[in-house]
Amino acid sequence: MNAEEFAEIIKETKGVVLSAAEKNLAPAYADSLDDVVQETYIRAYKSLLKNQFRGESALSTWLYAIARNESLRMNRKRMREEDKVRREQTRIQESRSEFSSGYPGDEIRTETLFLNGLLEKLPEKYSAVLTLYGGGYSEKEIAVKLNISRGTVKSRAARGRELLLKLRNQER
Repeated sequence: MNAEEFAEIIKETKGVVLSAAEKNLAPAYADSLDDVVQETYIRAYKSLLKNQFRGESALSTWLYAIARNESLRMNRKRMREEDKVRREQTRIQESRSEFSSGYPGDEIRTETLFLNGLLEKLPEKYSAVLTLYGGGYSEKEIAVKLNISRGTVKSRAARGRELLLKLRNQER
């Protein structure tokens, strides 16, 4: 199969592929339509090169099925990504709430700790990790940014929180 032959297939089937993708892609992920269509044709091209199209159906029907599967795959991928972001945001909120004294309206967040100078009193290795946590970075991102392992990020965050609580209690 050469480029001209495949370009002709695309020209003849783009309506079917777009229809399948639009029908099966969740409306919230409509911005991924181009990616789905592109992946559909990439998969089809690879399959055609390997002579995997058996000809038991029309080429357009086969491409419709590929586009449908790619749309469903994209839905699952985007849902996983959204779940990961939600879990990370929850984890950040939970880590921030650890700085709360327990009194209503008395939440001590990283920004407040900066203003009070508490975070600056910590050794750099702890304050760097807590500052990045406060900035919304994940453990993995912090590890890469500081060139340390994820385990080190976790232990420095835990130790940094302990030190902050001690410093806060000393200042009261």
